[in-house]
Amino acid sequence: MSNSLPSSPPRSLTAEDRSARIAVTVFPLLILAGGAVALFFPQPFTGLSAFVNPALMVIMFGMGLTLTLPDFALVVRQPLPVLLGVVAQYVIMPLLGVAVAWALQLSPELAAGVILVGCAPGGTASNVVTYLAKGNVALSVAMTSVSTLLAPIFTPLLALWLAGRYMEVDAGSMAMSIVQIVLIPVVLGLVIRYLIPKLVDRVLPVLPWISVIAITFVVVAVVSGSSAAIFTAGWLILLAVVLHNGLGLGLGYGVAKAFRQPIPSRRTMAVEVGMQNSGLAAGLAREYFTPEAALPAAVFSVWHNVSGALMAAYWRRRPTA
Repeated sequence: MSNSLPSSPPRSLTAEDRSARIAVTVFPLLILAGGAVALFFPQPFTGLSAFVNPALMVIMFGMGLTLTLPDFALVVRQPLPVLLGVVAQYVIMPLLGVAVAWALQLSPELAAGVILVGCAPGGTASNVVTYLAKGNVALSVAMTSVSTLLAPIFTPLLALWLAGRYMEVDAGSMAMSIVQIVLIPVVLGLVIRYLIPKLVDRVLPVLPWISVIAITFVVVAVVSGSSAAIFTAGWLILLAVVLHNGLGLGLGYGVAKAFRQPIPSRRTMAVEVGMQNSGLAAGLAREYFTPEAALPAAVFSVWHNVSGALMAAYWRRRPTA
């Protein structure tokens, strides 16, 4: 799901709220259903892995279409919270990945996969979750956008440094893949939004659902190719993902609180740090590691949307001041 929510308060909160609630409810349910089908009936889907990267490019292109240049204005007006969030994103989650892999004594493939999830940029559903949680949506959009644009640099370098102890990492080739999968589609979407904004505005309501289908497709492709490994180490992978995501959410909130950010920004920081672009991590893991290394990312794709929806439901009932 892309940055489909406005950076400023919407005029019709009820309609926006209803749409967002449906989105974050349907999203994890679709992924759960797709993952379950691929797990128990993998044979029809085993040839889909070749289409994972094109599906990710569709997601990133949709994200680019939802962005406008004013979305980046916050980086100039209030650089501290954006910088704080992006630094936390690329420090907390990679190091947590290492810690979780060490604590659970994961195999080299699973350890590399967990760490790669931590090295990925912010998740594309984070803006919807931030909105539902009554967080700072403008900050969320800025953080997701900046971390995504920085991914060709930081994701391969961090993966080389941290995951390289478990598996060989071709950082140069990984960087080029991220440029092709992430940077080019996002920039292309931005350009098209700038050139033909009225036409793009007409298709914006459809884009989140295209992303939902594409991410579900990625999960199905990854799970179907490694169903046997999931039956062998499924609970261990789930435990690793729950710890990684939960600690990321908590530490993201804690860092924002330590820097005396207001409550809406604390919620935003928690969501942005804890929710990863696990679809990208799954694609990279399949291409540069092994199918088993993509499993943590596939499970993360399901779990972080479930935890995000639950957290948003809780925070909506809590005061923001």
